[in-house]
Amino acid sequence: MALSLYVDTARWRAHQKSVIDQFPGLVPVCKGNGYGFGHERLSEEAARFGADMLAVGTTYEAARIKDWFGGDLLVLTPFRRGEEPVPLPDRVVRSVSSVDGVHALVGARVVIECMSSMKRHGIAEQDLGHLHAAIEDVRLEGFALHLPLDRTDGSDAVEEVIGWMDRLRAARLPLHTMFVSHLRAQEQARLQQQFPQTRFRARIGTRLWLGDHDSTEYRGAVLDVTRVAKGDRFGYRQQKVASDGWLVVVAGGTSHGVGLEAPKALHGVMPRAKGVARAGLATVNRNLSPFVWAGKQRWFAEPPHMQVSILFVPADAQEPKVGDELVAHLRHTTTQFDRLVDR
Repeated sequence: MALSLYVDTARWRAHQKSVIDQFPGLVPVCKGNGYGFGHERLSEEAARFGADMLAVGTTYEAARIKDWFGGDLLVLTPFRRGEEPVPLPDRVVRSVSSVDGVHALVGARVVIECMSSMKRHGIAEQDLGHLHAAIEDVRLEGFALHLPLDRTDGSDAVEEVIGWMDRLRAARLPLHTMFVSHLRAQEQARLQQQFPQTRFRARIGTRLWLGDHDSTEYRGAVLDVTRVAKGDRFGYRQQKVASDGWLVVVAGGTSHGVGLEAPKALHGVMPRAKGVARAGLATVNRNLSPFVWAGKQRWFAEPPHMQVSILFVPADAQEPKVGDELVAHLRHTTTQFDRLVDR
């Protein structure tokens, strides 16, 4: 009995193809937990559709994924002097966000990240003049821009990229390849038309692997069902049951990521009001689980355990049976499944 990820494989792959067709030269991203699918599976998918490069998060991920993917591996975390050395093959390309980092990677294949409006990391405009000497000692694969998802100030993503292209050109730096993130297909097409001598390569993860929500579904198997009456005590803390119903033990606990929610940016009055309401209920030990039974998300009876969760299903609902599977609304990037089932 397991927490399972079911994949409508034909539909999932059809979505992958639609994204690849929109972004010529796409570099698929496989980082973190592999967007919920795992590194090995996404490496296989990238190889299947003919990707020549796969982007990973860290050198440690590259060390694992090199055994599953035979093409180039682009490490997205920038190199820093003093980092722990990880043995990697020559086909690994390092991101660099400082002139010092370029100087330290003599002989290496590098992509130089430029400081975007994200203001996370990157080469600053005033440092471009110092790159000429530095890039003589490395194999420059191109420059890169990691752009924000939202532009609340009304700015234009294409104009931001053009601005950097103009700066790089003015500094007489090579512009054969520009890696970009978070551009729309029509925006990349505009850039390719304006700079025909530069190859634009979109680094895409979420849109590629998770863009069709209906192609995947998590389900937790019911392991035990116990009838309870109002006032019965249960669980680690021996709380009292509020009404008649069933305690349902379902596969999926904290080790799977159940109950561990990443912070979200809330926009608008209604989402904020719902957030306040959830926080208020949590103070009285009322927490809604991600598991659905009989058309409703069910409440945790108590906080999830390591590998299972205990839910309360009221007596007016259908009784779950051992072996039933409950759909679970879980975030792919924070979830670890027990098994993946292709359908």
